[in-house]
Amino acid sequence: MENLTSLNETLETWTDRSVEYKVISVLIVFIICALGIVGNVMVILVVLTTKHMRTPTNGYLVSLAVADLMVLIAAGLPSIADSLFGSWIFGHAGCLCITYFQYLGINASSCSITAFTIERYIAICHPIKAQFLCTLSRAKKIIIGVWVFTSLYCVMWFYLSDIQQVLYKDVTIITCAYKVSRNLYLPIYFFDFGIFFVLPLTLATVLYGLIARILFLNPLPSDPKEDKNGHDNFSKAQKNKMKNSSRCSSTTAASRRQVTKMLAVVVILFAVLWMPYRTLVVVNSFLQEAYLDTWFLLFCRTCVYLNSAINPLIYNAMSQKFRAAFRRLCRCGRNAQANKAAYSVALTYSVAKETSTVESTGHFSTEIDDLTPTDELFPDKKLLYPEDCDFRKETFSQA
Repeated sequence: MENLTSLNETLETWTDRSVEYKVISVLIVFIICALGIVGNVMVILVVLTTKHMRTPTNGYLVSLAVADLMVLIAAGLPSIADSLFGSWIFGHAGCLCITYFQYLGINASSCSITAFTIERYIAICHPIKAQFLCTLSRAKKIIIGVWVFTSLYCVMWFYLSDIQQVLYKDVTIITCAYKVSRNLYLPIYFFDFGIFFVLPLTLATVLYGLIARILFLNPLPSDPKEDKNGHDNFSKAQKNKMKNSSRCSSTTAASRRQVTKMLAVVVILFAVLWMPYRTLVVVNSFLQEAYLDTWFLLFCRTCVYLNSAINPLIYNAMSQKFRAAFRRLCRCGRNAQANKAAYSVALTYSVAKETSTVESTGHFSTEIDDLTPTDELFPDKKLLYPEDCDFRKETFSQA
């Protein structure tokens, strides 16, 4: 027997949504959800199945992809049924579980964004500490902690949600809504709004500002060729070595800038696409009669779903590693064995490994340490890598 809460007041005749609204809303939401589900599943697969993609930053992106999947499935797909039928069709248990997973996905995505923002800040602004703090094993523990915390935090929605019967003169409509009054719900919402939206964006603004100061404002050191008096202080071999080191350092710096730009775009889109819905709820909190225009609500919901679907497109557009991994996954294994070695080397060369990819706290790798080309593997590809570029693994003892 389902739990039903009936409203005592009988409303006027119920007006169904227009056919135009149903067609447009279903098409938009279905396309966004379908592309988002496929894209986020691909992100999870390429990171979990490709050795070179298993980094702390990508671990947080997997957590974000899982959270986005949860939002698209628990919020996006049920909204299609709501647009078509105009009434809740998933029952009491569906109301509780779907509401729980909606908020779990929303809050977990916010925490995942905060986690990779802090990880980038430590890796770039505090590279010595990064060798101990920014490791894959630590990232796994943080991700588990994020999901445990958000899972427990969202349990309250099992007690705050319920299905209601809205009585009209000609029909009874069932909705999934909050069982508590508006006055009790608003403090919960504003606390949620501050912890999972305002605080993460404020922290991201400060940390990305500090990261930008390091990556974009501080010039790379030039190779010292002569002293102040114009005398040559270095031998030719030493100067060549410093040139090569500077060249490789420039490649690593460019890679870090690109990764940071990509993650910053993710954060900016999170803020922009969530702003309409968040603003609407805040404004309605102070109005006697809430503003619930059907088309504007569709716009706000579409922005939320788009935020959960667009991240894989950003990764593909701004990351060579993700782009190559997506292509490999789309080939469905065709010629995978023949191209495995070439693919691995291309990935390793295109994006230098970050300091955060090191598991061991005893050594700190600053260069590429997975694969390097050999004459046996690629006798005709020597020009891919400058001969004078040293890719040897450099290690530093603990401070």
